[in-house]
Amino acid sequence: MAWVILAIAVFTEIVWALSLKWAATIGSWQASVVPVSLSFLNMALLAFAMRGISAGTAYAIWTGLGAIGVIIGGIFLFGEKVNPIQIGFMTLIVIGVVGTKLFSAN
Repeated sequence: MAWVILAIAVFTEIVWALSLKWAATIGSWQASVVPVSLSFLNMALLAFAMRGISAGTAYAIWTGLGAIGVIIGGIFLFGEKVNPIQIGFMTLIVIGVVGTKLFSAN
């Protein structure tokens, strides 16, 4: 169950980070409510997942997959560009996340 909660936390992390960019483009205080609310939910989910997964493993997966998701979301939602070298480093992040999961004790 902790891994499912962590997956939801990763998704929430991605939506949270993308909502920061969205709120910045809107420029109103009302739009800021979305990322602030998501940050509370995000932290609660991560903390809950850490009850069953070691902190280092959960955090590494959360940040790694979150970063990849935000990059991909930025490409599709905001037209951001990535180059082949960045894609290579993104691949290394995914390899690190998979390795972290494969060799975790949980």
